[in-house]
Amino acid sequence: MTISRPSLKVLAIAFALAGVAGAALLLARPQPIESAVLGADWECTQTAFVLTSCAPRVQEAIPAVETLRKDAIQQTRG
Repeated sequence: MTISRPSLKVLAIAFALAGVAGAALLLARPQPIESAVLGADWECTQTAFVLTSCAPRVQEAIPAVETLRKDAIQQTRG
């Protein structure tokens, strides 16, 4: 099977476009940054060195089942 010149050019262009797309994805992914102005209660990310967004940090909630279990243990002991 022979490969003609235009097919090699198309293949090379496809690989180049895939490389550029991969580099763009690496640069565009959100990066965590520190914001001394907002304090520790906020979490900020910067995308592509241009767009910065901040949101309050999410506190981990304790499931109600564990809370009820702890209350039951404390009541029987005390």
